[in-house]
Amino acid sequence: MTQNSAVCAGPARGDTVTVIGAGPAGLACAIVLARAGKHVIVHERRRRVGARFHGDFQGLENWSDDIDVLDELASTGIRSSFEHHAISQVTAFDGWGGRHEIRSNQPLYYLVRRGSETGTLDHALLEQAKACGVEVRLSSPVKNTHGSTVEAKGPMFANVMAVGYLFETAMPDGQWACFSDHLAPGGYAYLLVQGGQGTVATCLFREFTRNNKCLTRTIAFFTEQAGLDMRKARPFGGVGNYGPPCRGEHEGRLLVGEQAGFQDALAGFGMRYALRSGVLAAHSLLEGRDYESLWQRSLLPAIRQGISNRLLYTKAGDRGRRAMFRRMARRDARPMLAKLYHPSLLGRILYPFARRQARIPQHDPDCCDTTCTCLRCLCQRHVSSGTLAAR
Repeated sequence: MTQNSAVCAGPARGDTVTVIGAGPAGLACAIVLARAGKHVIVHERRRRVGARFHGDFQGLENWSDDIDVLDELASTGIRSSFEHHAISQVTAFDGWGGRHEIRSNQPLYYLVRRGSETGTLDHALLEQAKACGVEVRLSSPVKNTHGSTVEAKGPMFANVMAVGYLFETAMPDGQWACFSDHLAPGGYAYLLVQGGQGTVATCLFREFTRNNKCLTRTIAFFTEQAGLDMRKARPFGGVGNYGPPCRGEHEGRLLVGEQAGFQDALAGFGMRYALRSGVLAAHSLLEGRDYESLWQRSLLPAIRQGISNRLLYTKAGDRGRRAMFRRMARRDARPMLAKLYHPSLLGRILYPFARRQARIPQHDPDCCDTTCTCLRCLCQRHVSSGTLAAR
């Protein structure tokens, strides 16, 4: 359904929808509802939208579906008014430091910034929501609501963490990623540079107490392999979660984004799922359609495949990953990634085993949640208590 992105219907004051949380999922939901004439109030407990993030680069994934993600957003009335850069080439390193150039004729993902500043995805969605008449209330935690309610409060527990630096640089633009347990147990390390700004980080899926050591190794690796040059470096960190989602509705409230567990378990690319779930929730309210059926048909097959992919990634080890990168480097990578993310017979067979691993947060035996000071445990306690989950 393509709509004129310049036109928003006037709000119908007598029919208010409450959205709790002003992340991408919540704001996408609010925009679609407001464009259809609903009066929408968004409550955000933090003082500003995007406060979980610090201007760091992230990827808006573009390989899992035939339709370009920006076209998908445009079809719902959400404009790509945020800064974005099409990325069609990434340098991937395997566990031995072997270099593999991954390319595609179409964008693999769009590089966007997250945070509160002008140009970020979060700020752009906020401005679009306001332009459509959405009422956004900051520093407004809310528990009790009346009428239609959508919850978009972000991750409710933490089993993935990332630590790194934001920096200025004279490096040329580029995208680098290293898939090595030495740098990022169970995950990957990455270096993203665009327009004199950079983000370098390690994304860990286990062994969270090693985050400082892994970050030190990551800096050394990219300094040697990519000529990392950091100026005015600022540390950042955060957490997320993945796992099999069990429901999209609780006590009459629709759950969207990470709160519902809509996340890619393989690489943690969750923004497309978040935005899509917000749109689905809006259509459920506008059209009287069952939200559980909508998200289970649109999101659940790919989420389950991602959980199976995570098991395969773990079991493949360095040798299996190197073989995969060698194969991807010989041809257009986007169709291969699309096939990897498309629900398959192997994925369905592996899913019952993979979901056991994904169901429980990946607990580090060295952590003792009440006293441990690793970033994962600190953020977990912040998430549980409702305070800011970032440093």
